[in-house]
Amino acid sequence: MKKSGILLILAIMLCCLIDTPAQALFKKRHKRSGEENCQLLIKSMKEKDPGVQKVFDNAFAWAVFPRISKAGIGIGGAGGNGRVYQKGKFIGTTTMSQISIGFQLGGQVYGEIIFFQDEFTLNKFKNGKFELGANISAVVFDVGAAETAGFKDGTLVFVIPDAGLMYEATISGQKFTFKAAR
Repeated sequence: MKKSGILLILAIMLCCLIDTPAQALFKKRHKRSGEENCQLLIKSMKEKDPGVQKVFDNAFAWAVFPRISKAGIGIGGAGGNGRVYQKGKFIGTTTMSQISIGFQLGGQVYGEIIFFQDEFTLNKFKNGKFELGANISAVVFDVGAAETAGFKDGTLVFVIPDAGLMYEATISGQKFTFKAAR
């Protein structure tokens, strides 16, 4: 068990350090803020599928995680930081953490946006009583994804793949913290 724990820690560290070549090149010239990264992810989604604008228009609020790193060898972990917006206005920051056990191998980096359908669901999120479980399924974002996606239990989750290869991809078990903007 100690050996697999050490391997897990090494895999997570490696996943956090590895960037796509374009990201590595861009980071050398300019380090973006969390706000810039969130807005770039949203902009790229709208450019790829203009239909996603309807989801933004119909959502009460959304949490944007521009970069989530995930790695696992039997035991896995994922984490990332994000920002929360209510009708486009920044209201606070958030963190996501996930631990998983089961058949998995590899590492990946992806973006994620969680849309909240109403104030009740957003308040659950803000109060730390929100967790993505097995009953929630994520939509891998691609052209036309917004047309077929719908809210389930007050949420809609889009996963935007970035880099890596992992034999297992779930959002089940994600836990969140929220810190209101000052």
